[in-house]
Amino acid sequence: MNLIFLGPPGAGKGTQAKALEERFGYRQLSTGDILRANVQDGTPLGIEADGHMVSGGLVPDDLIIRMVERELASRPGEVIFDGFPRTVPQAEALDALLARTNRGAVAIAFDVDPDVLIDRLTGRRTHPGSGRTYHVKHNPPKIDGVDDETGEPLVQRPDDVEETIRTRLATYEEKTAPLIGYYEKSPVATLLHVDALAPIETVSAQLAGLVRNGRPG
Repeated sequence: MNLIFLGPPGAGKGTQAKALEERFGYRQLSTGDILRANVQDGTPLGIEADGHMVSGGLVPDDLIIRMVERELASRPGEVIFDGFPRTVPQAEALDALLARTNRGAVAIAFDVDPDVLIDRLTGRRTHPGSGRTYHVKHNPPKIDGVDDETGEPLVQRPDDVEETIRTRLATYEEKTAPLIGYYEKSPVATLLHVDALAPIETVSAQLAGLVRNGRPG
């Protein structure tokens, strides 16, 4: 089954997508990557999209959907849509595409408490060289502010600053959260919920159960 991941930034969608890729052979489908590849390769769709971008406009939803359809046709297999759709019109267009190509989907809502999510993200510290992450409360380094293995300084990424997180969450609530309501009534995709603030292993087990049995856990 194809999966549609819904949830705010920092909910762990990317982590879980990677786990499903490694365990079950899913392919994470990024519309941004598809758009860049079409533009770089000079495909007819890429040339059309580039014309919109050069003029300062947004690439229309129908053009993105045509790129997604071409990608699905050229590389068969089950995919994870992460970061798309972002709006209800995009979801409607994706539903039409899935119905047209006889593909079903399950939309997974990564449920979070915004205040808990902000605490989780603002406390995150990263070692730039390796990508190792710590948390000042839940997984602190042995010595405050430095990486356990190298002794080099840890940093707080710009995306983990509270003001930035609140702005991104507000954008999500305004534009993307209505997708939850849409998928509750979608004729093509089933909607399921997972507690995204549960331990990573717990969420992974729920998603693995869904893939194996058609239901979480």
